[in-house]
Amino acid sequence: MADPTVSGISPEKEDPKPQDDEKRKADVDSDPELFSCLLQPSPPDSDPNYIGIRRLLLYRKAQAGVLRRKDWRCNGKGYVAYRNYINRPRNWESAQTPSVSSTPGHSGRWVPSPSPLSPFFEADSWSTSRDVRSFSQALSHRTSFSSNASDIEYPRKKKVEPAYSFVGMHCIFDQCKAMVTVIKFGHMSSDLLAYGASDGSLTVCTVSMPPSIQNQLTGHTKDVTDFDFSTNNQYIASASMDKTVRVWDISKGVCMRVIYGVSPQLCIRFHPVNNNFLSVGNANKEIMVFNFSTGRTIHKSVFDSEVTAMDHDHTGQLIFCGDAQGCVYTVTMNSRTGALSRSHRHRSKAKHKSPVTTVQYRTFSLLARGPVLLTLSRDGSLSFFSVSLEVQGYLTLRCALKLAPRLHSIRASFCPLLSLEKGEYIVAGSEDANVYFYDLTRPRHTCVNKLQGHSYPVIGIAWNQGENLLASSDFGGTVIVWKRAKTN
Repeated sequence: MADPTVSGISPEKEDPKPQDDEKRKADVDSDPELFSCLLQPSPPDSDPNYIGIRRLLLYRKAQAGVLRRKDWRCNGKGYVAYRNYINRPRNWESAQTPSVSSTPGHSGRWVPSPSPLSPFFEADSWSTSRDVRSFSQALSHRTSFSSNASDIEYPRKKKVEPAYSFVGMHCIFDQCKAMVTVIKFGHMSSDLLAYGASDGSLTVCTVSMPPSIQNQLTGHTKDVTDFDFSTNNQYIASASMDKTVRVWDISKGVCMRVIYGVSPQLCIRFHPVNNNFLSVGNANKEIMVFNFSTGRTIHKSVFDSEVTAMDHDHTGQLIFCGDAQGCVYTVTMNSRTGALSRSHRHRSKAKHKSPVTTVQYRTFSLLARGPVLLTLSRDGSLSFFSVSLEVQGYLTLRCALKLAPRLHSIRASFCPLLSLEKGEYIVAGSEDANVYFYDLTRPRHTCVNKLQGHSYPVIGIAWNQGENLLASSDFGGTVIVWKRAKTN
């Protein structure tokens, strides 16, 4: 008998053959679905071996798809993330995925309100409302990953992101322990951000990576109601409930001047052309114009109620302001002397008068084909006016939107660059801790998006230059800077 080691065949390699066959047979017997795939009758005039192998491969492919979906779900990802992974695997490694564990809540997810399918989809990175409609057939596979999930046909074309979609949070500032009442980016700035709080503090920070706090300006003893940057972003002028107006040097972090009043100061603006003028609205039913250099009063105009919000036009010749009774005024201003004169008033038609919390001017709108004005009252009345060029400062109501009433002085803002596309977009905070986007051109389903991440009512809203970042502040003192998705 020949020695097995001489012939090159070892005993260890002879014995496993029948054992492997028995193991494969046991696997087939223990898996009825695999067994049924192999034993299904083949069509006539076809190769039975080819048909059986094809069925086996299809079964294995479906099973692998289920495992991959389960793996994504266990790692905190949703069906949308998995779908985008298999659609564009080459870009996945280099893409920046937003952090979803930085804050409580849903941390940068957005839900398109008009779609009835939205509650079932996690809108993570690259998600669009078009994708939700395209994948309506995959609704059942979002919750139960069956073996037929791989039969869905996925589109190969890249979807264009909606202009109002976001990829998550850029940064968070949560060192403030009081309600952040007002928040603004610097004039024509994408990096400089400041916000005032109800404890009288004013915080100046930068949002470039890594985000940092530059200065903590302290001096006010009560709520900071409003502030404004100078044109060169060198100074900040702030108004407060402590009846004072303070002028700050941002780089040095010191208060240069204090202007004392007889009533709470509610809103403030630098003159856009002549920064030596400061316009301040107060609870004494006045708008007062101060000399920035000396602090002296130049002129004042008296109104019917407390002046709660205001804004300049781009020329500095007009001031638009709102009062505690819901009325909106147009005031002409002389850019050389600072003299004021009232020219127009738009009365609120609401039965219960409510203070105006937002007055914002914009130089051009596709909807109005000219300059426009946005106002928001505490009762939830959002109004969109066109500003007449022939009759200086005359306001014509173009459309109005009734939102939920507000308990706090919640603010709203235009989305100017977004509105250059189809639609007229407005963003506003709310009492339910969400940030809402509205398209005023839609007669129904006006809300097109919402951002979830705050734990308290959202008070302040501000865009940076370029509108790639949106800052929002809440009642609990948290400031979130959201990053908008890049659009093609």
